[in-house]
Amino acid sequence: MRSPVRRPRLATRPALATRMALVTTAVALLAVVVAGALTVGLLRDTAVAASQRTLGREAALIAQLSERPAATAAQRRTVAKLLVSQRITIVRLDAEGNIDRAGTRPVRAAAGFAPAALDPSEVATLLAGGSVDRTRRLGGVRAIVAGRPLDAGGAIALLQPVSQARELSTPVRNRVAVGLLVGLAAAALAGTLLARWLARPLRGAARAAHRLAAGRRDVRLDPTGPAELAELAEAMNALAAALQGSEAGNREFLLSVSHELRTPLTAVRGFAEALADGVTPSAEVARTGRIILDEAERLDRLVSDLLDLARLGADDFRVEPAPVDLRALVRAAGEVWGARCRAEGVRFGLDLPAGPVMVVTDGVRVRQIIDGLAENALRVVPAGAPIVFALAVTPPWVVLAVRDGGPGLTEADHAVAFDRSVLYERYRGIRRVGTGVGLALVAGLAARLGGVAAAGDAPEGGAAFAVRLPRPDAPGAGPTTDAQPAASGPVVG
Repeated sequence: MRSPVRRPRLATRPALATRMALVTTAVALLAVVVAGALTVGLLRDTAVAASQRTLGREAALIAQLSERPAATAAQRRTVAKLLVSQRITIVRLDAEGNIDRAGTRPVRAAAGFAPAALDPSEVATLLAGGSVDRTRRLGGVRAIVAGRPLDAGGAIALLQPVSQARELSTPVRNRVAVGLLVGLAAAALAGTLLARWLARPLRGAARAAHRLAAGRRDVRLDPTGPAELAELAEAMNALAAALQGSEAGNREFLLSVSHELRTPLTAVRGFAEALADGVTPSAEVARTGRIILDEAERLDRLVSDLLDLARLGADDFRVEPAPVDLRALVRAAGEVWGARCRAEGVRFGLDLPAGPVMVVTDGVRVRQIIDGLAENALRVVPAGAPIVFALAVTPPWVVLAVRDGGPGLTEADHAVAFDRSVLYERYRGIRRVGTGVGLALVAGLAARLGGVAAAGDAPEGGAAFAVRLPRPDAPGAGPTTDAQPAASGPVVG
């Protein structure tokens, strides 16, 4: 029974949709603040410039009105009242530059400026027939000064606080502020909706992952939405399919291993019970003991292969590279396997280069590869047929092969020869087979050494299992010799 999967507590963490909504809202708020500040500043400057132009036109108009004899006192009072309502101070200068008290209306209290606020440079400009249009400080506040000369002599000057001009832009600023706030609200709403829309597939993927962790393997996601989310859905689907296939393969492998364990265990139990019950004749005791020993060794080999295969993917699987003479290593292995082959009536041979072949690799693991391939070959080769250990240099590789004169493999077998238990399932009951993991272990060891394993046909008529290993220069090993195979060919004994 599958134990329930405990999910980590994530309630205290903010959801992705919430974070995205907050980020989009913060970005929109920042944009509104920046746009508002720029807009307000621009409106103020525009309002001041517009007021300055307007004040200049009004100064010119009053100058013309002052020189028109037809203008009545009532008209002048009306204009003066209109200017007072705009907080504008009227200053009239005579031809000498003195303030004309009669021409200066008593409206200065409304504007807050004294008529004598004009500086000498402005007075000089006006008396010389020039115009004055500027903004400067008067009495501690910023003000607009607009002056125009009179044809009869003297001048008219108007003074208005900048704050009065800025008040004219207040309605526009208010409308802009309302528009910015509406835009901020719309951006926050759009960000929230977008965040929820983007987070929905992620929540679906999380639910699918939890179902996978709980043991479901039929979980599939619809790869829709943006490219990244669609890629995530496809990756989850591929993961589910891979888990489904891996577990199916593991189940089949466990079934085959169980069968392999049961066969020798049945034999061991049967013969052991016969010995314990005393029903085995004394002449058969030695033979019975050898059978039990052979089956125990088969069990030990199966367990060792399984452990080595499991350790291949673990972090603690150690590979210790060092300079190794592969020719000497293969020859030493040949002495051991030559004796075993002769005991089985099988011819043994070596096909080696004439000189040493130095590589940087793990000699212990290479010997394990040779033993695995030799064990596989000796199992199926009939008496009188050959087994050959071959070594060849094909830069940048060194090819180590075990060839045999056994029944061989088909073209379809070559592609799956090193897949776990494939050949075992195909040939079980047809020819002698091993544990189903030996060749898979060889392929795993070759991969950990930086090489690759392959299967093919042998010139001896059977199968050839080869492992290609990289051949970098061995540090401290001296010059390497790319020697050619001996001209006499393989030595077969």
